[in-house]
Parts: sequence; C-alpha cells; structure tokens
Amino acid sequence: MKNYKILLLAFLMLPFIGFTQEEEVIEKEVVKEKLERPAYESSFIVDNPTNVLFSKNALEVTMQHRFGTINGGDNDMAGFWAPSNIRIGLTYAIHERLTIGYGTTKFNRLQDFNWKVALLRQTQSGSMPISVSYYGNFTIDARSKENFNMIQDRYSYFNQLIIAKRFSSKVSLQIAPSVSHYNLVDPTMQNDMVSVSFGGRFKISPQTSILVDYSQPITQFDANQPKPGLSIGTEFATSAHAFQIFLTNYNGLVSQKNYMYNQNDFFKGDFLIGFNITRIYNF
Repeated sequence: MKNYKILLLAFLMLPFIGFTQEEEVIEKEVVKEKLERPAYESSFIVDNPTNVLFSKNALEVTMQHRFGTINGGDNDMAGFWAPSNIRIGLTYAIHERLTIGYGTTKFNRLQDFNWKVALLRQTQSGSMPISVSYYGNFTIDARSKENFNMIQDRYSYFNQLIIAKRFSSKVSLQIAPSVSHYNLVDPTMQNDMVSVSFGGRFKISPQTSILVDYSQPITQFDANQPKPGLSIGTEFATSAHAFQIFLTNYNGLVSQKNYMYNQNDFFKGDFLIGFNITRIYNF
C-alpha cells in the first residue's frame, strides 16, 4: 500500500516538476547573449572588406565602378571620359558565419573567388567587445595566354583579418592586417605584400554616413613601391541597399591588385571618382 501512495504522490508532483524545468529553460534563454548590430551597412567600406556577414541564404549583388583619375588628361572631363574599371560580384551566405562569392573585373579580366568567416562577434553586453572576421580570395588573370609562361602565373591570393568594433550607433572602426601574394611579379618586387588598413564610418543621419578608408603597404620593393590608398566618401543605406560615392586613388577593385600595384598618389592629385552599389536579397 505504501508503494501505491508513493507512486500517486510522484504522479501528482510531475506537473510542478515540469513547470520548474520550463522556468529554468526560459531563464537560460533570457541570459543568452544578444549580438551587437553590424558595424557597417555593406560588405565593403570603399576598397576594403568589412566584417559584415548576412543571414543564412541571403544573396548580395555588388557593382563597383572607378572612373579615370581626375588629372589624367585635358580631355577626360575629370576622368569620366577616361577608361573605367568595373567589377560585378555575387556573395551568398551559406551560414550566418560563412559567405562565399565570385566577382569579375574589367581590367586584366580578373576572376576572383572569395570567402568570409566570422570568427568572433561583438555582443551587446560587452562580453565580446569586438568582431573578428577572416576574408580571403583566389584570383585568376583571364587575359590571353601570350601574357603568361605557365598557367600558375595567372594566380594571386589575398588573406585579411578584419577586427571591427561598433562603438556607438554613430561610430564604427576597423583595422585589418593582410597578406597579398602573386605567383608572378617583376624581379624588383616581392611575391608577398604585408599591409594594414584602417577604416571608419560616422553616421550623420539614419541613412547617411561619412566613410574613410586608408591602406598602408608595409613590405618594401626595390622599385615601383606601391602608394598607400586613401578613400573619403559618403554612404546612403537602407535595410537592403547601400550606395557609396567617394574619392579614391585605388582603381584595382581586387584587393591584392591595389596593394601590390597602385602607383596613384592621392596627395599629388592622382585620385578618381568611384561608387559602390550593393543590394541584398533574402531567400
């Protein structure tokens, strides 16, 4: 008889045990860390990648355009009539921490295959104060075979670690060390270029921001040392679009091309007008 009483008591206590467990689960969900909002609106801050990744199954379409240098010629109308470089790219999020992409560029017919991985993500509580992402690409120079002795001569690579922080609703900054590699370079150059970039965004309205992007090559070449990159512009953004217009002395559009070969000196007037347009589709 005692056994029946014990079983009956246990049966009556089950609902209370269930409620207690449910309350514990709810408390754990409340404690779960919330991620800070992205530091930037699009995957590029002018010429360098940002730490931004998208929700799973999102597709970003990118169009980048660079006119000729403003001081390039007497009949170029501030570079608008000069040869322009264009890149069109697609980036797809196969996971909220991983995107893969492809882009094609007009100059040198560069075909880049790229990827970005979120390693650390900034939280609202500050338990993780920064975001850290890795960006890399593999690029093929698709010009005619007369330009190369071996197929490997077409290949170049880029690897960058992006450390970003959203300080407030208005201010975001990032620093990004990188390594560029070309299989084939001039004898006066190195195959690898170590560089670092600094970028920032300051919001002046809910949809408008001021952008600054600076890139500094570190490795020294015997000749044709690449010039630092400087870009200053404005961004207009919505939840799905971002439009950036700016002055820059970079026109390579693929990161390693800029870091290894840029000979435009911003402070000597070798800058140009450019713009980036991005559109995000969620599936």
